[in-house]
Amino acid sequence: MKKCIRNNVLVYNYEAVPEMAMGEQAQVDFGETIQETPERKKAKLYFIAFVLSHSRYKYVEWLDRPFTTRDLINAHENAFKWFEGIPHEMVYDQDSVIVVSENGGNLIYTKEFEVYRQQRGLKVRICRKADPESKGRIENVVGYIKKNFAKHRIFTNIDRWNEDSWKWLNRTGNYKIHQTTKKRPVEVFQEEKHHLRPVPNPLEFSNVKPVSSITRTVRRDNTIRYQSNRYSVPLGTFNKQEKVYIQRTEEHLLIYASPNGPLMAEHKICHGKGQLIQDRQHTRDRSKGIDAYMDTVASYFTDSHLAQCFLKEIRDRYPRYIRDQLQIIMNQLKRTPQEISNRALEECVDKRLFLCNRFCRYDSVYQTATTIKCYRCP
Repeated sequence: MKKCIRNNVLVYNYEAVPEMAMGEQAQVDFGETIQETPERKKAKLYFIAFVLSHSRYKYVEWLDRPFTTRDLINAHENAFKWFEGIPHEMVYDQDSVIVVSENGGNLIYTKEFEVYRQQRGLKVRICRKADPESKGRIENVVGYIKKNFAKHRIFTNIDRWNEDSWKWLNRTGNYKIHQTTKKRPVEVFQEEKHHLRPVPNPLEFSNVKPVSSITRTVRRDNTIRYQSNRYSVPLGTFNKQEKVYIQRTEEHLLIYASPNGPLMAEHKICHGKGQLIQDRQHTRDRSKGIDAYMDTVASYFTDSHLAQCFLKEIRDRYPRYIRDQLQIIMNQLKRTPQEISNRALEECVDKRLFLCNRFCRYDSVYQTATTIKCYRCP
């Protein structure tokens, strides 16, 4: 058997980007280290790091066990106290204590973090996987903490370790001149802190627990009733399920598919009566050109009607990322023979796998099998 493998090298072209405005953004990430104890044993430690993107002013907090969502929330409260304010945007990686599922780009937050995000009014941006450049500042901070603070340091107990790390921040991490800005983070921070949002009253842990869920019936017009008002749910929900689960925070109504399921919708509470509160994402034709794009993608298949049904299911399930889904499928179609793409489409529809990644996986498998067959020795 003879097999040819084509080596595709993906080349990134980088360009310089302007500095973030003061108070605009903070980046957050986790790290781990292995430290030696006085008894010459090994202790695994976990930390979360925050950095203000403009001044590079940092905060770090350590645990001797993995972080939970509750620990994450507590660390945020401590960081905001350290910064004397809240940045306008928080940037995270796709960590399991923050995000339950990538869901083809339609991210689902953990329930505790979602409630906390609402209560603190956090504007969140989650980086895509395998995209470290989008949070380069915090990646550098994590490495800096490991190599400068933690390296060769003896661990005795977690309280002492945290105290030493905060002293190190004041002495070194936030005091030494930054290589890029050529300024001391602590000096720039003295001005940047005035551009942060003020921190409201501290949250008690009892306040960040998800509130008890109650159910609401989905109406034919894809809305639910709550306190004499109608709140929209994604188009097509009425045809899929009879009821949804709702939770109320101080200012928002959260709607879930099931008690532990994904967040379907969120609305600001309306204090009037008889109002329709509707998310524009829950209406038809919210994206110009999507229908035409779907027609173009479907035309690549022999059975364009089956392809349209497949694409419609994807659109219903992932309306926010339908353009990304179509683009991924289109790119795969352009480099694959039609016969193979037809087989992949039929397989996905037969198994009800309505996701671009599933289609591309089958498409690649069939293409590989065909390539091997073509290169068999006679």
